[in-house]
Amino acid sequence: MVFSDLLFLFEFLAAFALCYLVAGLIDRNGAKMTPEGLKKSFKGRNLVTVIFSLIFYAWGEPVYVFLMIFCVFVNYLCGIAIDTNKNRRLGLVLGIIFNLAVLCTFKYLGFFAGILGNLGLHVSVPTLALPIGISFYTFQSMSYLIDVYRKDSPPQKRFLDLLFRYGTIAREIGDRKVTWDDFAEGSYRFLIGLGKKVIIANQISTVADYFLAANPETFSTAGSWIGLVAFTFQIYYDFSGYSDMAIGLGRCLGFHFNENFDHPYISRSITEFWRRWHISLGSFFRDYLYIPLGGNRRHQALNILIVWFLTGMWHGASWNFIIWGLYFGIIVMVEKYTLLKIYDKIPKVFLHLYSIFLFTLGWGIFYFDDLDKMKTLFASLFGNAGAASDFTAVSALTNNFWLWIAAIVFAMPVRRLFSNFKGVWY
Repeated sequence: MVFSDLLFLFEFLAAFALCYLVAGLIDRNGAKMTPEGLKKSFKGRNLVTVIFSLIFYAWGEPVYVFLMIFCVFVNYLCGIAIDTNKNRRLGLVLGIIFNLAVLCTFKYLGFFAGILGNLGLHVSVPTLALPIGISFYTFQSMSYLIDVYRKDSPPQKRFLDLLFRYGTIAREIGDRKVTWDDFAEGSYRFLIGLGKKVIIANQISTVADYFLAANPETFSTAGSWIGLVAFTFQIYYDFSGYSDMAIGLGRCLGFHFNENFDHPYISRSITEFWRRWHISLGSFFRDYLYIPLGGNRRHQALNILIVWFLTGMWHGASWNFIIWGLYFGIIVMVEKYTLLKIYDKIPKVFLHLYSIFLFTLGWGIFYFDDLDKMKTLFASLFGNAGAASDFTAVSALTNNFWLWIAAIVFAMPVRRLFSNFKGVWY
């Protein structure tokens, strides 16, 4: 079940809203008067939110919800251990080792076994389904432990509270306020995300799959570029659409999540692009890996390559993701020493075209886990195809004309450009 499913929209969400409202009434009866004023209770609403979140996660993979609960429990114990003066470092080390062990077992065991097999060392590895979101909640858990160790955040004393997405909403778990403006803005944001996913991402994915999922040898150069550009829009509207829906739902409940996508396709450098794309992931690698390695102070080039190698690995256990990560890592590293030093002297239009060209090629690497097909696509992109154009490529443009227009327009900060029409544009 996903946010855009009819089951979620018309049944799951309605059931959650009803239970949440009932829990809110119970919480009001549990409010207490303190010297500082009325102390509201959120225990009932938090419990309902956690239960429905677990049901949502377990809908596709019931077994792995117990794995997630177990992982959160281990991190809960490690957080308490870190908070003590005697076991701080031990609690952190054990927590990090545990989280990485779980991630590597489910996500990378088969990949590394395949590498050993290619070297002649045959290793029998059980086939394990990949739990949904394991990379996300593993890194979220590690950032929680590191924040507690650094004393940037207090440890959660209640296990239930740690089942929330900790971090930016930590203070709002037990004390938050929902206004009608919050609810209206949250609902609006959710609908924007739903539109991105259903109206644009799902529709343009058919164009991308038509040209890329088949053998790229059968299409013209124009067809290959159309397929790649379609996937460039698809992945943005997929990811940013789901982020908008999550941010919107959270806002309706009084949680204020940080932005995760800030119109990355308007960037004028790849460095800027990665400050705008998947901001939460970029912030994690910056704060918990790049800066501790030395950041800009020492071994900057090496630090950038390490971070981008691991960024590629984070996205998937496949060689194309490693290549993809290093591709962007090399570009970012080169920009540090060249482009960014003369940035203000280059016309903005050229910078923008340069960025579009490079991140579009990057999505071509991201799409193919079959390296032979990837090579064929890139050969076709640069002229090694049966024809420069064909009827299929032209039809993909003309038959989806308004879809292309919508994809281009709404990738730009339209709401900011038309801020006088608040509530109409996004």
